[in-house]
Amino acid sequence: MIVFGLGNPGAKYKGTRHNAGFETVERIAALKGVRLRKRCFRLYRQAVSDSLVLVEPLTYMNASGDIARECIKEGEIVVVIVDQMDLPPGKLRVKRGGSSAGHNGLKSMIGAIGPDFIRVYIGIGRPDNGTSVPDHVLSRPSEEDRRLIDEAEEKGAAAVLRLFEGESFERVAQSINS
Repeated sequence: MIVFGLGNPGAKYKGTRHNAGFETVERIAALKGVRLRKRCFRLYRQAVSDSLVLVEPLTYMNASGDIARECIKEGEIVVVIVDQMDLPPGKLRVKRGGSSAGHNGLKSMIGAIGPDFIRVYIGIGRPDNGTSVPDHVLSRPSEEDRRLIDEAEEKGAAAVLRLFEGESFERVAQSINS
């Protein structure tokens, strides 16, 4: 299984809503006791444990698919963890396949590998009136939203590990999405 956490590289973006995918992958790495290391001329960070591969593309979000093409082996189960504005902060959804729903990171992944992968959506909420989408996703959440997003990232990490350990997608999705 290969798990991609989508986000933007660099200290400027650390802790922003858009980096929920990176943060969830880092939680999985901590649970598995592995460290993400830079690979391939610093284009991505990767950790390997058993047959679980964790990847943080170090391209910007909109070019995440460029790295996916390089990492995926034939027949491998692919999971992509990504922020989702259409879910309130802290809400979690698991889904297989579908469109990008306007998310540029997903659009890039779909363009590179097709739409048939598992998605773990971490809710970050919609912007307040007067706040642009880019400003919202690239900002740091309030203390309360941060707490809720952290909880969703923990549950998302646990869900990915349940899939890795052989629990069926249907069972994991049902427990998360209900």
